[in-house]
Amino acid sequence: MSSNDLDGRFAVVAGGSKGLGLATARRLRGAGAAVVTIARTPPETADPLFVRADLSTPEGASAAAAAVTERGGVPDVLVHVTGGSRAPAGGYAALDDHLWQEELGLNLLPAVRLDRALVPGMVARGSGAVVHVTSIQRRMPLHDSTLAYAAAKSALATYSKGLANEVAPRGVRVNSVAPGFIRTDGAEHLLARRMSEGGITREAALGDLMQVLGGIPLGRPAEPEEVAELIAFLVSDRASAVTAAEYIVDGGTIRTL
Repeated sequence: MSSNDLDGRFAVVAGGSKGLGLATARRLRGAGAAVVTIARTPPETADPLFVRADLSTPEGASAAAAAVTERGGVPDVLVHVTGGSRAPAGGYAALDDHLWQEELGLNLLPAVRLDRALVPGMVARGSGAVVHVTSIQRRMPLHDSTLAYAAAKSALATYSKGLANEVAPRGVRVNSVAPGFIRTDGAEHLLARRMSEGGITREAALGDLMQVLGGIPLGRPAEPEEVAELIAFLVSDRASAVTAAEYIVDGGTIRTL
């Protein structure tokens, strides 16, 4: 479903060239927003507002912020989807200082740096909406493979909460969204690898991945568009009294309160 409740708004989606970021950019455009996307890899379809930058570096974040300001001034909406993990399996002992710094550089610092550059303009104007995409891994870290990623996303959630409480009195709302297993191209590539390595069907590979998370009561991963729909709600005036909150989209994977 699409509506024009973001008509005339200027939005920025960091990590917006594929997966959830691309779905979010499309959903915000469908609601009437002009959307700048930032990523290291350009989208497959030409986008005149795309900004190529590596947000894991201070220089890349600074250049991206300058490009955003040049294209549209102060954003009304800022969504951080940038993230991922390059750490190997093997638990804590496999994670040296370089890997820890890399995970923080991918999953925490891009949002911190871009917020520091762009949120002051929102505060000065007295309005704006920010969404940080975290992960359910911050509440259920898989120690063998996602420990550093989970810790970085946990730090992002804590930072998001603190920022929300600081800027709410000035009219800027900050929330976070924690997805579980999402059916993205990256997930499909992982499924293909498991199918090849194990000689199993796609259904079996999907079942294995869901079991790693302890199962998904809903019986399937979320689609990127489903998570993007929640993000679109949170940055709209429909959520005008919602701030400092985290929303989980995981099909029931987390079973605790």
